[in-house]
Amino acid sequence: MAATLSPTGVRPIESRSVVEQVTTEIRRSILSGALAPGQEFSLREIAQMLAVSFIPVREALRSLESEGLVVTRPGRSAIVAPLDLADLHAIYRLRRVLEPEIARRSCGLLSDEQLDSLEYDAAQFGRDDLGIDEIYDAHHDFHFALLEPAATAWDVRTLNTLWRAAERYIRIGFGRLDTDPREHDRREEAHEGLVAVFRRRDPDEVAAAIVDHLVSNEQIAFQAIDGTLDLNTQPPAPAESTSPATSQRRSSSKPRKRSAKSRAAG
Repeated sequence: MAATLSPTGVRPIESRSVVEQVTTEIRRSILSGALAPGQEFSLREIAQMLAVSFIPVREALRSLESEGLVVTRPGRSAIVAPLDLADLHAIYRLRRVLEPEIARRSCGLLSDEQLDSLEYDAAQFGRDDLGIDEIYDAHHDFHFALLEPAATAWDVRTLNTLWRAAERYIRIGFGRLDTDPREHDRREEAHEGLVAVFRRRDPDEVAAAIVDHLVSNEQIAFQAIDGTLDLNTQPPAPAESTSPATSQRRSSSKPRKRSAKSRAAG
């Protein structure tokens, strides 16, 4: 005879699952530009598009508002948060405080094997067959892997929030650069340079390299939004050496497995 399950023994997850899926899809639409900055939409309209009820959409928007991606309005409407250069600067100001500090500790914890894997990943940034979406995902994975050994759970939560807030701005800046063949080489060399600095295990040098990297990315995003981005005057990549195996690994397209934490950071 089958046992009867206690109603308090197994908790339903369907409702939560729907909210998470709706949150993920609306976030993706905002970050990809399908829902443009400043665009107004009704909650009922989004619910119909996603084939869900009004309630999970409302809950999803509350979460996205806390991430700075939407602004809810009285009634049943919301707008995609407009792009704001002051917000961009504030995001990067916080990143320049947190990420170099974690990197100082992480550079002594990463194994040579992990750095070899990161060097391989950096080489993939030079591939011209990857689109901005693939590059952006890989970029997050790379930076998370650099910091992960020294990152606490609270560090990860904070970084996730900052990375998500920065993503729209970065996609715009690097999306404009993606058509320039030189950008792929610059992107590869910049990240190979970071790995080379981490290999030297000098906390001060590592922190300075992370700050320089963040300053460069903020500048590109700022100029793209401000309309002053010049494709012919991008900052040069750091002139750092890499291991002899780098050129051999560049021809490979072996994917790197993404961790759950890393996916959350995208």
